[in-house]
Amino acid sequence: MKLISWNVNGIRACMTKGFIEFFNEIGADIFCIQETKCQINQVELEFNGYKSFWNSAEKKGYSGTAIFTKKEPISVTCGIGIEEHDKEGRIITLEFEKFYLVNNYTPNSKRELERLEYRMIWEDEIKNYLLTLKKRKPVIMCGDLNVAHKEIDLKNPKSNRRNAGFTDEERKKMTDLLQSGFIDTFRYIYPDKENEYSWWSYMGKAREKNIGWRIDYFITSNDIKQNIQDAKIHQKIMGSDHCPVELDIEL
Repeated sequence: MKLISWNVNGIRACMTKGFIEFFNEIGADIFCIQETKCQINQVELEFNGYKSFWNSAEKKGYSGTAIFTKKEPISVTCGIGIEEHDKEGRIITLEFEKFYLVNNYTPNSKRELERLEYRMIWEDEIKNYLLTLKKRKPVIMCGDLNVAHKEIDLKNPKSNRRNAGFTDEERKKMTDLLQSGFIDTFRYIYPDKENEYSWWSYMGKAREKNIGWRIDYFITSNDIKQNIQDAKIHQKIMGSDHCPVELDIEL
């Protein structure tokens, strides 16, 4: 089974920059996107053989997630049942026979870390949500998690130490999640692989120079790690400031 996750930074813009071509070429069983930046009635995007599920933010042109799946889910849930978090359209959960799939667009702590306190609350609530799901069946979470977990996961760790996405607080929350029974699939397969990033600033020719961050993930519960076949980062795919990431898993 092939799963793809991509922060498209505005699906309407990305559709004009190769999104449809990549979607058709990659042939994913499940394709998750984040930062759709639209309401469902503002875009026409359907693919033969796929069902789509959308969760848009109340605020227009902001946040939002969507999933395209060949597999028919048993159930679909938008949000985690907490209004403060759910109004931004950041979570979609599909339940399948053998696993849950959670598409997650984690809030950015922003410049001056003005949203760091809220981010810490979010992290705790999401971990609790995943642990609740994990009691029932295995979990796969994907998305833009807005954190580079280890120094290997960004080009310039020293100069970014207190910047959003690489604060000690955010990194510790990722550590806490993994220690509670989950794995970072890319690092599980490639623990020491360097210069593998999924996001680059639009400033200073960062992408051309590969001055990036790995902040897009597939996280799985420990009980299915033996089923993981590969994890990929499609760094050559353009269309957004992020690139797609992939999980190949047998379930």
